[in-house]
Amino acid sequence: MFPMPKMALTALMVAATAAVPMMVQPATAGQVAPPPLVLSPNLTEPWVLQLQPRAATRNTQRVQRQRVQPQRAQPVNWWSRQRQPVQQRPAPQTRTRQVAPQFLPTIVTYDGKHKPGTIVIDTNARYLYLVQSDGTARRYGVGVGKPGFEWAGSHKVTRKAEWPDWRPPAAMRKRRPDLPVFMAGGPDNPLGARALYLGSTLYRIHGSNQPWTIGHAVSSGCIRMRNEDVIDLYERVGVGTTVHVI
Repeated sequence: MFPMPKMALTALMVAATAAVPMMVQPATAGQVAPPPLVLSPNLTEPWVLQLQPRAATRNTQRVQRQRVQPQRAQPVNWWSRQRQPVQQRPAPQTRTRQVAPQFLPTIVTYDGKHKPGTIVIDTNARYLYLVQSDGTARRYGVGVGKPGFEWAGSHKVTRKAEWPDWRPPAAMRKRRPDLPVFMAGGPDNPLGARALYLGSTLYRIHGSNQPWTIGHAVSSGCIRMRNEDVIDLYERVGVGTTVHVI
């Protein structure tokens, strides 16, 4: 029997140690107990790697110790370095100028002295009344002459026109040099959709492209109405209708 080489003998002892659990001797005074031997569950690894203690535990701890990097705030706009969201201001609300509800057309009781078919304009109250035969009147809101341009009187409708042309009188153009000498009828014309000419005066009952002025004293003496209201009145009265302005 040949003597076994020393290196081979050492390898056999290590292999035997891997196969049989080691009995850990308790530490004596002044000594530190060796760490427990943990075998790798992967038996396909080389036998030396299988003997590395706590390999799997260290790998798990390494994964758990990885820091989660905080996400950087992205710039809101490419042209700005600002890192916080921009507070958007609400869009301004566009106010639509409307006629006050009390100046919308309606039917009211009428017990005055004027006969049916007559137009009565109360400039103080800003109302035009068309007297009807059943004890009622159709009431419309109107705009009247501004201070210094008020007037009162009785006239008859001498002419009617649809989408009338406008020729501002010389006195008006003197006060307002920006006014044209002539403006053709149309939506941009201040006389609006219809006009009822009163006697031989320069005054008219006419429409307006500024309906929000109804109920106010803003004109140079003419009686202005909403376009839809003057169209309605235009269809109900004819040339020769009596108009009382009070």
